[in-house]
Amino acid sequence: MASAPPTPHLRVDLDRLRRNVRRTAERARSLQVSLRPHVKTHKSAEIARLQLVSGAAGITVATVGEAEVFARHGCTDVFIAYPLWLDDDRASRLRDLSEICRLAIGVDSVAGAANAGRRLGGSGVEVLVEVDSGHHRTGVPADRAGDVAVAARRAGLVVRGVFTFPGHGYAPGATAAAVRDEIEALRTARDALLDEGIDVHVVSGGSTPTLAASLVPGAAEVVDELRPGVYVFGDAQQWELGVVEPADIALTCRATVVSHAHGRLVLDAGSKALGADRAAYSSGFGRLLDHPGARITALSEHHATVEFGGAALPALGSVLDVVPNHVCSAVNLADDLWVEEAGGLRAWSVTARGQNG
Repeated sequence: MASAPPTPHLRVDLDRLRRNVRRTAERARSLQVSLRPHVKTHKSAEIARLQLVSGAAGITVATVGEAEVFARHGCTDVFIAYPLWLDDDRASRLRDLSEICRLAIGVDSVAGAANAGRRLGGSGVEVLVEVDSGHHRTGVPADRAGDVAVAARRAGLVVRGVFTFPGHGYAPGATAAAVRDEIEALRTARDALLDEGIDVHVVSGGSTPTLAASLVPGAAEVVDELRPGVYVFGDAQQWELGVVEPADIALTCRATVVSHAHGRLVLDAGSKALGADRAAYSSGFGRLLDHPGARITALSEHHATVEFGGAALPALGSVLDVVPNHVCSAVNLADDLWVEEAGGLRAWSVTARGQNG
């Protein structure tokens, strides 16, 4: 066990983390839905192992670099859930990866599928066709998924199935509609592949805001795999969306009160510890776990300014728990997560920090 590091640092409540992982795994298992959690949230080999031991079918990653790190740490079934445009370097890395784990990548165009096939055909790397279910970032229209799958098969790739990201569920009151859009898009895409004579082994969706609405009786009738990420920790975005309660938030940034200037609180944790994300619906640049009425109203590189709404300010030198708006970004800024359990603290490395390519 180690003594507490200086502030700011990221602190993980291990009991809450385990509870979040276990509760979601048990719910998914009871509904016969597979979980393939997105590990870009925590980037931690320790937490990935916890998820796999709890029954996850495999892991989801954002980049080839993340896939390499987690494969080296024993993850044997990895999905890169974005359309990749492959060059010689990435293709070579993916071929090497496919020698040590089951590996799949996303494609969302005929050209992308053909390029992947030229570079990866015969390697064993599988593909899933991404469809746009309403987020409008990447993904082919659902009724065109068959065209992409045919191109992939023609290029020598094994098509595993279809996937989407219902990212438009990240808005107040948008969850139910996003789940309906997701199911309809995936149903259409699945049927488009079947019409082309292509077997569909996986229909994959999911996000943390839509997780509860997706894990309902009959959930696996269309979507049989979910890929949430933030559910392990929670963050201020999920708190404001009503997805998590403060008692479920498992990661905070420990920060020290360094000033009472101008009748406000100033903490020693800024954008270089918390990240700078602020969604349109966010009421501040982060929240205080034990002071739900307070708001971070300004963020500089190393300091956060907090309005307490007229309440008595915590004393200078006090240590407070800050909930970052977007936990994935905050984790990627840290070398270690400081895990709190009976007996003290221990450091878990942010194993895949900075693996952006």
